[in-house]
Amino acid sequence: MPGDRTLRLQHGNRIEALCVLGTYISADVYGAAPPGAVSFGVKHTEGVSVEVACRGQAEVGSDASSGTRWPLAKGTVLRFSMSQASTEVNDNKITVSFYAEGGQPINQAGVFLTGIGISLDVDADRDGVVEKNSPNKASWTWGPEGHGAILLVSCDKESTFAPASDCDDERVFNKEDMLDMSQMVLRTEGPQRLPRGYEIVLYISVSDADKVGVFHVQNPFFGQRYVHVLGQRKLYHTVQYTGGAAELDFFVEGLRFPDDTFSGLVPIHVSLLDTLAEGIPHMPVFTDTVLFKVAPWIMTPNTLAPVTVFVCSMKDNYLFIKEMKDLVNKGSCELKACFGYINRGDRWMQDEIEFGYTHGPQKSFPVVLDSPRDTGLEQLPVKELLGPDFGYVSREPLFEVLTSLDSFGNLEVSPPVTAAGKEYPLGRILIGSSFLTSGGRRMTRMVRDFLYAQQVQAPVELYSDWLAVGHVDEFVTFVPTSDAKRFRMLMASPAACYKLFREKQKEGQGEATMFKGYSGADTKRVTINKVLSNDLLAQQNQYAQRCIDWNRDILKKELGLMEEDIIDLPALFKLDKQGKAVPYFPNMITMIVLAKDLGIPKPFGPVMGGGECCLEQRTRSLLEPLGLRCRFLEEVASYHGSLGEVRCGINVRRQPFAFKWWHVTP
Repeated sequence: MPGDRTLRLQHGNRIEALCVLGTYISADVYGAAPPGAVSFGVKHTEGVSVEVACRGQAEVGSDASSGTRWPLAKGTVLRFSMSQASTEVNDNKITVSFYAEGGQPINQAGVFLTGIGISLDVDADRDGVVEKNSPNKASWTWGPEGHGAILLVSCDKESTFAPASDCDDERVFNKEDMLDMSQMVLRTEGPQRLPRGYEIVLYISVSDADKVGVFHVQNPFFGQRYVHVLGQRKLYHTVQYTGGAAELDFFVEGLRFPDDTFSGLVPIHVSLLDTLAEGIPHMPVFTDTVLFKVAPWIMTPNTLAPVTVFVCSMKDNYLFIKEMKDLVNKGSCELKACFGYINRGDRWMQDEIEFGYTHGPQKSFPVVLDSPRDTGLEQLPVKELLGPDFGYVSREPLFEVLTSLDSFGNLEVSPPVTAAGKEYPLGRILIGSSFLTSGGRRMTRMVRDFLYAQQVQAPVELYSDWLAVGHVDEFVTFVPTSDAKRFRMLMASPAACYKLFREKQKEGQGEATMFKGYSGADTKRVTINKVLSNDLLAQQNQYAQRCIDWNRDILKKELGLMEEDIIDLPALFKLDKQGKAVPYFPNMITMIVLAKDLGIPKPFGPVMGGGECCLEQRTRSLLEPLGLRCRFLEEVASYHGSLGEVRCGINVRRQPFAFKWWHVTP
């Protein structure tokens, strides 16, 4: 309920005022009294409720027929309100009569009142209905019992003729545009016209002009028209008052996702303005406010169902794409190849983009986050993905130097977890970084700030700078399971690889040869015995294991995991001339997860007597009991030979969560 509005009475005069339904007007009776007055009485029409208050304490409700007189004392005020809208201007009134010591009337002060209803309304309880004057419309709270309106960023492009995404355009091309927006209704009730000097204005603050756009639906003779009334170039809009009981429909779009300078909260106001005379500035008589929160960008983990698999078509990966088609067909999703005119020789699909989505009570749609890395694929998200109900967002630093940690192979998200008693129903974002004291590579601050600002997938920073490429997906991934946990975390493990090789050596398989049939290897014969006798390689992998274990401890704490939730897949690394680790053989952790079907880089490990690779055997024994199907992809040389792996060249768009993000408690 708004605070009281002060009105100054004038003895000997009758003034005019608008009274907004649901509000109170306070008038200082003592200050308006003529000289010699010691008491006063009040009369009013039936449409007005009046109470007398002295020093803030209400006394008795006044009644026009009661004839009650009250002594004049400093601090005595009238508080009056109206509960029904007027049908005509000045159709209600209050008369205050002042009396001298002997009861003789001295003078009067009067107010002609016009009652008007004004309510700016939104879907504050998030059920798809715009309620009238909800008490929660001007605030926003999280959680299942929370309230507050939600706004989607119009970052898709409904019209192929538009030059950019909808949030960069102040035009509405079709009704589909409106489905992305949140409805806002201005409800008014009152006489056929406002008293002279009054007007109703809808407005936003200067600081919010680049965050929200508002359209008004008009109904001319030839059909509906959507007029842009608030936004980057329009801070206020004078509303046409139509009289009687009326509802004016507005549609609101978000223009920006939350970031480090924007919490996502956007207020919109409507004010009733009054002016004393022409040339005198208007003053607000009443203001109503609604509050929106811009919906976040949300990542999707491997445990969600795949929709589309994207891969770049290159001169040397024809057979790999053929393998991927077979895998995708099993996963009940589709494969889309990005050809040379778009990829321009850049094969690293995962590094260029990250698929996510945004979600409001009215709808959800996918949104691709474009990385600041631009080495060939930068046209893909805008030219091939951006379109109807497919949004686009990017964050590009102006002054920071980019590193390989800014590629989105360095961006992962866990399945839903509970850690230290706190639930993360949309999982937690994983970002590769460096030790803060080492001065090493980190993901650019602009992207990190954007990810933190979404609030619903609280990021965890891991140590990935020990790797030459420096991506988290080189040592951790997640696979779905059908048991109570619903997933397992897989981690690359040199220790598991050495343990396996020692077992095979004891079984007499020490001369089993690696890299058979692998076109990316040199001509030297590599056996289990040679690997185990290489002291330098052993030291390098002890270092790699320590780096992985550091991350393991962080992940166990931040994701609430136990050892039984983690599966170690055999892996080996070697250090380059800069002391950074690269995979010794194709890294199986960089697998493609399509529901129960896993596309795993073929490791080309030691081949046993039965003709099967022992690394593949061990991986199958770990994953297939969980109901997963392992498919080892052979044509990986074109990726591994360029310090990348299979997952770096693949990207998967997945179904969104069924969970409503506004039920999260950050």
